[in-house]
Amino acid sequence: MKRIGMLVAVEMGAVLSRYGTARAVENHCGFEVRTYDMEGYTLHVIHSGAGEIAAAAAAALLIDRYEVELLVNFGVVGGLTPEMAQTKTCVVERVVHYDFDTSAYDGTLPGQYAEYPDVYLPATAALVEKAVRIAPELKRVTCASADKFVDGQEAKKALHEKYGADICEMEAAAVVLTCNRGGVPCLLIKTVSDGLMGGAEEFGAALARTSELCLEVADKIIREL
Repeated sequence: MKRIGMLVAVEMGAVLSRYGTARAVENHCGFEVRTYDMEGYTLHVIHSGAGEIAAAAAAALLIDRYEVELLVNFGVVGGLTPEMAQTKTCVVERVVHYDFDTSAYDGTLPGQYAEYPDVYLPATAALVEKAVRIAPELKRVTCASADKFVDGQEAKKALHEKYGADICEMEAAAVVLTCNRGGVPCLLIKTVSDGLMGGAEEFGAALARTSELCLEVADKIIREL
């Protein structure tokens, strides 16, 4: 039976609403992991909390202790363009960790990890293709990720102009980097909670609804992989 990991930052309400009571609940290294027996696969859901450090640790735990064969991260994001309006759902093709910078001593570009040819961390291309076949409404996007909640139109426009990013959030870089290093395929499905003109207030008001919309799409894809 396939073992699938699901990393959830702040959208656990949607998980509990859709999946209900877990077969098992375990605590490891400060993280709660819920295990569900699904038709054809086992789903291990970890509640990471917000931010790159927590997401990296949670992803590594799923890979190492639970030996997941695929890691899915769904969640809500900020939109950086007029197209990426509230409730728009997308699949992440690549991520830029825009506040990572070792350029002063190793000559890389700001945002670039030395083992990559540029600033972009690629998600698993084959899974992106499968996701779009299953849910053709998904937009393929570039995600700007860092330990910052981006609030305000000017900051959002700047990320789009500098990196060609469509969305922004706080966990994707950690998920993709950890999965790539661990040799585990990853799939990131995201739904916009706050658009280009929005920010923290819009995010808070839309969190529950957009989380549920995002998980609905992610769940459909997982079941058909």
